[in-house]
Order: sequence, then structure tokens, then C-alpha cells
Amino acid sequence: MMNSVSAAGGGGGRRSSGWIRCCLVVFAIVSALCVCGPALYWKINKGVRMGHVDGSVSNCPPCVCDCAPPISLLNIAPGLVNLSIQDCGKNDPNLHQEMQKQTVDLLTEELQLQETVSKDHLEHMNATNLDAWRLASHYQREAEKCNAATEACEEARQRAEALLRNEMRASLLWEQRARQFGWQGE
Repeated sequence: MMNSVSAAGGGGGRRSSGWIRCCLVVFAIVSALCVCGPALYWKINKGVRMGHVDGSVSNCPPCVCDCAPPISLLNIAPGLVNLSIQDCGKNDPNLHQEMQKQTVDLLTEELQLQETVSKDHLEHMNATNLDAWRLASHYQREAEKCNAATEACEEARQRAEALLRNEMRASLLWEQRARQFGWQGE
């Protein structure tokens, strides 16, 4: 019983995998035709028009081209042709001096500039850090003052509560004595 069910299920799986393979093959062929098809079409179409498909030579006469000679860069812009580095900065003394520097000098100058920038950044960072410390200590002192004032207020409140309890006891005691002596109240 079990073998017949698994055999039936296995046959269906083989059919679906065969169907998937067939679809993949068709998809691959269609993709290849879509990629290569236009190039092949134009090549065959051009060959048919030229008469080269059957191997015969074309009957067209050779083309005669009567074009003007190409325009030289010297004729268009004579100043653009001289792009040599030796002439660069000849008229400007500062630029000429910069162009005469060696690579080591340029690197040394770049390192000095970077060092100057980093020193300026460090000074700015230290000043900002110092301001932050000043503000932090100021706020710390204010917080300590606030805590001291809060403690003083709390102690005063506790003393006032104790005095109020004592006054309430004394008032209650006097009221009881007055009632004992015939006082009726208000």
C-alpha cells in the first residue's frame, strides 16, 4: 500500500521536474536569441543588400570622396599647442617660484601646513574643554548651594512640624482642663 502511494507521488515529481527543465531550456534559447538576434539580423540584412551572401562581388562603383583636409590644431587655436611645463608660470614670479620647488620641498610644506592646522585644532579643542570644565564647576557649585538650601529648608520644616505638634498638644490639654472647669466652648 505504501509503495504504491510513494510510486504515484514520485512519478508526479519527475513529470514536474521535466517540465521545469523544458521551460528553462526554452527560456535559455529565447534569451540567447533576444541577445544575439538583432546583431545577426543586421549582419545578414547588410550582406544581402551588398550582394555578399552568395559570394559574388558587388557591382557598385568605388566611392570618390572629395573631402577637405582635416583642420590642424595650430589653425584653430595656436596658443593651445604649447602646453609644455617649462613655460608654465613664466610671467608670474610667485607661480614660477612654486613650479621650481622640488617634491620633497612641497611635501615638507604640506606637512608643516597640516601641523599648523592640527595645532590650531588642538588649541581650539583645549579652549572648548577648559570652558566646559569652568561651566561644570560653576554648575557643581550651584548644585551644592541648592542642596545646602534644600537641607536647611527640610530641617526648618521638621522643626516647625515638631513645634506645631507641641502647640497642638498644649492646646488640647488646655481645652480639656477648661472643659473640666465648666467651659462650654464657642
